[in-house]
Amino acid sequence: MKRNTNESFGKKNKCHKRDSVSLLLYLLVNISAFITIMALIFIIAYILIKGIPYLSVDLFAWEYTTENVSLLPALINTIFMTLLSLVVAVPVGVGSAIYLTEYAGRGNRLVSIVRVTAETLSGIPSIVYGLFGSIFFVSLCGFGLSLLSGALTLAIMILPLIMRSTEEALIAVPDMYREGSFGLGAGKLRTVFKILLPCAMPGILSGIILAIGRIVGESAALIFTAGTIPSVAKNVFSSTRTLAVHMYALSGEGLYINQTYATAVMLLVLVIAINALSELVAKKLGGNDE
Repeated sequence: MKRNTNESFGKKNKCHKRDSVSLLLYLLVNISAFITIMALIFIIAYILIKGIPYLSVDLFAWEYTTENVSLLPALINTIFMTLLSLVVAVPVGVGSAIYLTEYAGRGNRLVSIVRVTAETLSGIPSIVYGLFGSIFFVSLCGFGLSLLSGALTLAIMILPLIMRSTEEALIAVPDMYREGSFGLGAGKLRTVFKILLPCAMPGILSGIILAIGRIVGESAALIFTAGTIPSVAKNVFSSTRTLAVHMYALSGEGLYINQTYATAVMLLVLVIAINALSELVAKKLGGNDE
């Protein structure tokens, strides 16, 4: 009888220990989430409070001068830079992911090498990409400080992100979809484009959204490849500056700090708008537009 009592008491102690550990982990997770949310709210509120009062009509003039410090050319260049970078990176990244998941054999050494290479590229600092772009695209290719040099450099930066997110999205599609498509007589290519890609589209767009965020907020790489000229790009070989570079240039001069905060507000609005639009497209393509 005593043995049974001791055993039940020991089990209760173990349960209490487990419960205490679970409670501790629960509290730590909630505290971490609270700190993260509060930090995000603080940053957004700080930018809005410091920047909104200095938003004026002069900041949206078509031409930049030292008097109006217009951000409109940089805003337009940011959109151009984002679109051009995605045009280069998305087909290559999605195509590479399709090959690695659907065409390369399982256990293929090439697949493991490409994955390690992609992970290595994603960890390289942006300033290194800028130096590479300056040497290769600006000097060797002869593109100069231009929109094209900056976009190609950013395309290389976001390529691992798009490739890995697309690969994970394709792997998450159940194999029964592939087997059912093959059973109905569809070929490999038709299965990929008609069955797998539509199912994986939300995951692919999530990676593209993250890539857009990195493009919009990048400054170090673009200073060495796209330049800092504050005018709207006339063509892909024109030197430009994006919003992030515009903020860097204004803050570096030390004369337009208030306008720098106003530019930060517009950058924040641009990122939120792009993310909202991408989420809407993801829901439409994923069939979740309820």
